[in-house]
Amino acid sequence: MHHFEAVRSLIGSLHTLRQNDPYLISFDLALPHGRHQGIYLAELEDEGGHRYLRISTPIGPLSGTDPRRCLRFNWEQRNGFLAVADLDGSPFLHLCENRPYELLNQQELQRLIGELGSLGDQLEQAIVSGGDSF
Repeated sequence: MHHFEAVRSLIGSLHTLRQNDPYLISFDLALPHGRHQGIYLAELEDEGGHRYLRISTPIGPLSGTDPRRCLRFNWEQRNGFLAVADLDGSPFLHLCENRPYELLNQQELQRLIGELGSLGDQLEQAIVSGGDSF
């Protein structure tokens, strides 16, 4: 996996793409118990021209979320971090991971998607239910 087209080819062979733009694709990841989690993959470039793949999944609206809990979550996580992005014009929490292409292979990409999709679904359920697990 050294460029976005390799990612698009792999993901397109495994999932039906909902969004298929030049540097952004998305699909629904099937989870246990009939649940689904939206997954977004995008290419990012830093100031030095290095390219990264961002894997993200929306988990809930930002409103009503304690920012200290988000920062505490980020501090405790080994994979994934919480960030804010607009979703249909509203601020939304996303669980994200950025990886340089040179560190990605098919197995690692599929592992990251599965891990972030599952954790994102758990966080989404905690936010929706208003529970204290987040």
